[in-house]
Amino acid sequence: MIFKYLQSRSSELFKKSLVKNTIWMLFSNLVSLSISAAYFITVARALGAERYGAFVGAIALIAIVAPFSSCGSGDLIVKNVSRNKTLFNQYWGNALLITNVSGLLLIILVVLAAKVILPATISLPIVFLFALSDLLFAKIVSISSQAFMAVGLLNRTAQLNILLRLNRLIAALCLVNFFSIPKLNIWASLYLGSSVISALVSFLLVQQTLGSPKLKSWKIKSEITEGFFYSVSLCSQNIYNDVDKTMLARLATLEATGIYGAAYRLIDVAFAPTRSLVYASYRKFFQAGVSGISGSLNLAKKLVPIAAILGVSAGLGVYFLAPIVPLILGSEYANSVEVLIWLAPLPFLKSMHYFGADTLTGAGFQKVRSLIQVLIAMFNVVANFWLIPIFSWKGAIWATLAADTLLMCNLWIIVWFLNKRKSS
Repeated sequence: MIFKYLQSRSSELFKKSLVKNTIWMLFSNLVSLSISAAYFITVARALGAERYGAFVGAIALIAIVAPFSSCGSGDLIVKNVSRNKTLFNQYWGNALLITNVSGLLLIILVVLAAKVILPATISLPIVFLFALSDLLFAKIVSISSQAFMAVGLLNRTAQLNILLRLNRLIAALCLVNFFSIPKLNIWASLYLGSSVISALVSFLLVQQTLGSPKLKSWKIKSEITEGFFYSVSLCSQNIYNDVDKTMLARLATLEATGIYGAAYRLIDVAFAPTRSLVYASYRKFFQAGVSGISGSLNLAKKLVPIAAILGVSAGLGVYFLAPIVPLILGSEYANSVEVLIWLAPLPFLKSMHYFGADTLTGAGFQKVRSLIQVLIAMFNVVANFWLIPIFSWKGAIWATLAADTLLMCNLWIIVWFLNKRKSS
């Protein structure tokens, strides 16, 4: 009797789209996790702490401006198409045009900025190759995955997430097996090649499954205006996630950047289960938010306890497994153990603020979310400028933990305030 009841309940549970999509994204993240681990270990060991630090510093700089290469057009696909699927072709066509034009402009900007911000040991042609990869081709993969997310085909989103990482792993294996001296310029070329292939496959898959792009040029101006706040939000997020690595490369040493960057990558790996839930529920927040903040908050209340459990579990895993890192990456990364122990609370903090942020976005308060994230990003930059020259990577850790704690508290305070104001 009990067995039949459990079987019936589990059958009903797995029919729910959110559960199925979360499982798809968890599968994607677990596979991506394995691929990313192999890719990360291969590149980190091949390049060594200093050259890996140069790679991390360049990529972190690019990540700060990367959201503006699509001007939030991918998020607009999710927002509008999740509510009306007939709008897909026009939003998809505009997203491709916006991404190509703004991506090329930002590549020029990044190369100019790198000359001032990054150390002279990181050459501008190398920065150009990484920028071309991440600001144009990888961004096409990203908006393609958002296109499938918008129509509820998260199995396709999962496949594209795996595709890019798999191609990066193949590129890393080529670096190790076909080049006796794994130089950074060689890795930059292979990295770009993996992104080009991924972008082409992604575009063709969307074309075959969802249809051809249609250009609605008269809507582009309004889309850029609305999408700007999504870009600001993601840019701010990338700043308080990645600016510490760029600033370490400039204010400390490339070796310290490599050690810190390696540890932070492992934190991202530990966050994979929660990230699955975030991706799977994103379009649901737009649908629930049609009724306002109360609708998106009701959805968040169901998801936050699950996210909290996942975040705490990930943090404990990071804390207890940190000592094995030098055995995997090599003795050069011994200091990453201490970095990981300090960063162990991060998965829980991220779990909490992601759902607070999506509660605001789903209810139409993207501008409010963006403002809070901009303020936190500014705080993070100031804290890093103050702490990194004195404490090196330890200063970056303290700035990161403080920023994520403030972000979590402020987002949920605003959600509570807006909901109370509506109900009063």
